[in-house]
Amino acid sequence: MRAFNRAKLLWGYLRGHRRLPALPVEYIVETTAKCNLYCPMCPRETFKQPKQDMTDDIFRRLVEQSSRSAEHLMLIGLGEPFLDPLIFDRIEYCQEHNVHTLLSTNGTFLDEETSRRILDGPLAHITLSFDGASKESFEYYRKGARFDKVRDNFVRFARMKKELGRGPQIVVQMVRMEGNSHEVDEFTRYWTAVPGVDQIRVKEDETNLMRPDAGHEAADWQHPCHYLWRGPMYVKWNGDVYPCCQSYMLEGRPVGNVGEQSLPEIFNAPEMQRMRKLHVERRAGEIDICSRCCTTIPHPLLVAGSLLFHGSTVRKLLPVVERLTYLAKLPRRLLKPPKRQPLVQITKQ
Repeated sequence: MRAFNRAKLLWGYLRGHRRLPALPVEYIVETTAKCNLYCPMCPRETFKQPKQDMTDDIFRRLVEQSSRSAEHLMLIGLGEPFLDPLIFDRIEYCQEHNVHTLLSTNGTFLDEETSRRILDGPLAHITLSFDGASKESFEYYRKGARFDKVRDNFVRFARMKKELGRGPQIVVQMVRMEGNSHEVDEFTRYWTAVPGVDQIRVKEDETNLMRPDAGHEAADWQHPCHYLWRGPMYVKWNGDVYPCCQSYMLEGRPVGNVGEQSLPEIFNAPEMQRMRKLHVERRAGEIDICSRCCTTIPHPLLVAGSLLFHGSTVRKLLPVVERLTYLAKLPRRLLKPPKRQPLVQITKQ
């Protein structure tokens, strides 16, 4: 069923169909809007979030409707997943419906007990967010977190996985920004040597908070954005659904609500069809949220590849493709980054 769903999405993408007889491969699901850190590059500092969790009713409705087509749910958003009191129950519920789960954590709650619960459970993938190789840069971008404590939490977790011989794929990720870009090599060397870490990912900053004038030129939109066909769609804690994670951050409007409509209705809502039409016509720059988007645009070859393989395989290959492209070992046109603008630099307090 999932392979057939992907085939229909691929055909719809290649043919430029506005209405799709399929559902997204993946979803970003904000199970909690609560967070314990202040990060200057995080949209929650612009869009103040309530201290709310997704209700069990909305979450179960989403899983039940998507389970025959979704290959994984990313249980992340503008909150820290381990502040959600039901996070382990939600992971188990997805497992019951044969849906892989992924999450990303800031590491402040990753103590030994939590680490063991993760390693004993069915979580498929975890991203350990560590934005810097020095105390200065890390604590600038992760205000409220302590460099040594979070690093030690991550190292212990990875080593526990290695010793037990089981657990999720571990990716240690750094978002490259002005204040930490000079630390990429040091970051890579350190985490490559930690037992249990599967991959290192240095990701480009995909928000425009640190560079408000960033975005894509009209000429960049030669190919339709994969988000509108493949996903992930972004589901807020209250059930509101957005076309992608960037659309909410850029003050876009929801295209539906999981608690009020079915997923097929939402995925083929009039606004979704309008956006697909403009993307196919190379007029995506006329869509306000797309014109200000900072997400890298993949070439159709990569989009097609992402729909030929199961989502778990795509997740493993993504950091490799990014790294080879940014190192100029693959054609730059495969991943079209937004125009570069100066970022806010770190200043010593």
